[in-house]
Amino acid sequence: MTDNISKNDDLNLNALFIGDKAENADLFKSTLVKLVNEHMGWRKNYMPQDKPLISEDEKTSKSFTNTVNKMDEVLDELSVRLRTNSVPWHSPRYFGHMNSETLMPSILAYTYAMLWNGNNVAYESSPGTSQMEEEVGKDFAKLFNFDHGWGHIVADGSLACMEGLWYARNVKSLPLAMKEVKPELVAGKSDWELLNMPADEIMDILNSQDDDTIDAIKAHSARGGMDLSKLGKWLVPQTKHYSWMKAADVVGIGLDQVVPIPVDDNYRLDVNELEKTINKLVAEKTPILGVVAVAGSTEEGAVDPVDKVVELRNKLMKQGTYFYLHVDAAYGAYARALFLDEDGNFIPWDKLQEVHQKYGDFQENKEYISKDTYNAFKAISEAETVTIDPHKMGYVPYSAGGIAIRNITMRNIISYFATYVFDKRSKAPSMLGAYILEGSKAGATAAAVWTAHRVLPLNVAGYGKLIGRSIEAANRFYDFLNNLSFNINGQEIEVNPLTKPDFNMVDWTFNIKGNKDFAKMNDLNLAFYQEASFVKGPIYNNDFITSHTDFAQDGYGDSPKAYVKSLGFTDADWQKEKAVGILRACVLTPLLYDKDNFAEYADKIKSAMTEKLTKIVDEKVLQTN
Repeated sequence: MTDNISKNDDLNLNALFIGDKAENADLFKSTLVKLVNEHMGWRKNYMPQDKPLISEDEKTSKSFTNTVNKMDEVLDELSVRLRTNSVPWHSPRYFGHMNSETLMPSILAYTYAMLWNGNNVAYESSPGTSQMEEEVGKDFAKLFNFDHGWGHIVADGSLACMEGLWYARNVKSLPLAMKEVKPELVAGKSDWELLNMPADEIMDILNSQDDDTIDAIKAHSARGGMDLSKLGKWLVPQTKHYSWMKAADVVGIGLDQVVPIPVDDNYRLDVNELEKTINKLVAEKTPILGVVAVAGSTEEGAVDPVDKVVELRNKLMKQGTYFYLHVDAAYGAYARALFLDEDGNFIPWDKLQEVHQKYGDFQENKEYISKDTYNAFKAISEAETVTIDPHKMGYVPYSAGGIAIRNITMRNIISYFATYVFDKRSKAPSMLGAYILEGSKAGATAAAVWTAHRVLPLNVAGYGKLIGRSIEAANRFYDFLNNLSFNINGQEIEVNPLTKPDFNMVDWTFNIKGNKDFAKMNDLNLAFYQEASFVKGPIYNNDFITSHTDFAQDGYGDSPKAYVKSLGFTDADWQKEKAVGILRACVLTPLLYDKDNFAEYADKIKSAMTEKLTKIVDEKVLQTN
């Protein structure tokens, strides 16, 4: 492997992972033992005058021994079941779900912090990890250049998206509530104008009032059940995560208010279609509650043109139309570290490649990041809220989602203070639980994310190096697929990548050369997935593992049709099948960025694919003749 410390002697990423073959096992075990011993010492030293309550005599009793033996038996069964039924996500052969080798310091921090059993919803239960979560929230805000922002950890991206819609619903309903409670605050504005007020303007008015007035306005907002039907449509790209439908349901906006917007041939939000939709709705006097842009779609890794969405919003604001902007960057948010210097400044485009070479973010001096992607990530700073998942590109163990808010005062519009948990009179420095959707939550998660951010800063010198590895490996895999074909029993099977990756998701299909039966192609790809997943037997013995998805008309509209036609099929074929089966590789591995490493594994992957395709043909899963 190429020496990866030559560009930056302060950071060697290979020291931060246990390793595919447990190369750093001794380091992991010795550090874990040290941490566990520190916790045991902490227990022993608290009030040393108190006598032990579990005596040595009891520890030698028959019931004690029998109980320990029973515990060992159950844990042995647990180990067997996990070893038998878990995926080898640590391996470079794993190209499946958003699982990969996770950061060793985060695993250590999570395991260690579990011993302290902090509940981060209340400061008095977890002063140590609550402080860490406050600091992580500041990290999130800084990552997006939210100078007056805030953030926190949630269980996953679905809850973060739900919070984003919760914020949008409440803030957009406040002007109508002001009209009810204190009309002079919005004097002279029609209901249409009230529903198109910018979030910052709304918050400035709200924050100028005393606590009693604020509470009264909040009580008359959407949180009180008023005016929900007036707030308008929530516009999402066809590549949306399914959590947005859940969010609309739970938050009370309603599924009918969610409007899918077509994506282009690169599976990015089509801003022209977005503008057409908004203009049509405005002409009907239907307000726009908000727009979602995705930075790293779940199926394609596509990065929507956030900058063009912001430009459209600025244009429409001059015409009296405003929409709340949420960026769903659950997958892609950490990639913003590639664009921030060590002071947190966004790096100019003309300096970017030079800076990446200086810090060794990419092994080869290539333009792995397009100007479109650069502009999109830069514009995230204009969003009101952003979803960010440390358990994806943060390489932190599940479950660790997150959300960032551009204006910290906005958290007050969703706040609830339960007196048995949050005593305002106590002057506790943190009351996180008052401002979040969840109740009890693990302090161990905060410790894991906090540790990751301290070991790997959220900039080009830290996480940028790790994210760069993933992007470079994805591009190597894309190039590998682009030049790949197989001869199986005299028949040529072609490989057709979907699009060049914006990020690190690589999608493709197999097809028999000359095959004009669209259903047969879908069957081939489904059969391959079954061979390359848990479906066909013990996954631990599988030498190449990937995932599968359907780009179906009921979710994507006709957006996949251009790809389908590029394979030689017709409009009629698409309309008949209404879906194309896609093989999907989530290239998170930090190990295949290296050119020599990838070349070694490329041969192994090709052999594994050949074996699976041969088996499919030999077992006559498909009638290929």
